[in-house]
Amino acid sequence: MNAAIRAVTRRAIFRGAEVAGVRRGYAGLIADEILPLSARGVGRISHLGGTILGSTRCDEFRTAAGQNKACANLSKRNIDALVVIGGNGSQAGAQALSQLGLPVAGVASTIDNDLCGTDLTIGVDTALNIALEAIDRLKTTASSHHRAFLVEVMGRNCGYLGLMAGLAGGADAIVVPEIESDPEAVATELRDAYDRGKSHALVVVAEGSSYNAERLNAYFDQHRDRLRFQLGVTKLGHVQRGGAPTAFDRILATRLGAAASDYLLDGQKGILVGMQGAQITATPFIDMIGREKPLNSELFHLARSLAK
Repeated sequence: MNAAIRAVTRRAIFRGAEVAGVRRGYAGLIADEILPLSARGVGRISHLGGTILGSTRCDEFRTAAGQNKACANLSKRNIDALVVIGGNGSQAGAQALSQLGLPVAGVASTIDNDLCGTDLTIGVDTALNIALEAIDRLKTTASSHHRAFLVEVMGRNCGYLGLMAGLAGGADAIVVPEIESDPEAVATELRDAYDRGKSHALVVVAEGSSYNAERLNAYFDQHRDRLRFQLGVTKLGHVQRGGAPTAFDRILATRLGAAASDYLLDGQKGILVGMQGAQITATPFIDMIGREKPLNSELFHLARSLAK
């Protein structure tokens, strides 16, 4: 997100605009926590994880009164356009402000990669690489001790992180919310891996699956003999949200942030700025808010075929 903040700021200044930053997201917008941003002030931040402006959830912003107060604070400071960097909740808020007449451009940023209107979102590549590093380390332990591991990754109700981590990490089974899974089918995959002579086995589970790692482990507690392997469980949790962003994420954030400034300065508004087919695109909020992003089932079946 910091690379996007830098790009929004410097691109807008390059084009003759003044830029301000809002601390703590919509909560800061309501509390009037707005400060000027300069080209030098956003230097040396692209390599930092998180966001220098901070972020927090804000129930008050869900109300009409809160949204009107946010707009009033912007108007008071003669701020006539807003860039919102974030995921589904943030972009729903951006749409609400847009419907009140404020020129808004959203920048797609979430490790869940569940936003329609973009192939990839800022943060997902970094989170995927962190998950993959953890999986590689666990496979070393699993192989040494002849064990199987259930590894749960984040993603809420979207299985993108789980699918890609499982595909890249050579998982024996992948469990995602979008594709119905049976714990007996997972047990079969583990047992087959053992019968093929594998020294370890790995199941990658997306947290939003009906059978997440906790439920799968509880089921297997009653059926240990069917697995052959001893089973361990690792939940990666919020560790995936930290760390220095990858080169891909820094470049994506830079392109999206700069484009958001350009779109607003050129008169386009009420849009999500994303990347589709390697091209930067603008999708109207009305075409993407509330829609469910489909998972690439072909990659899921590819991963299953390679695990045999």
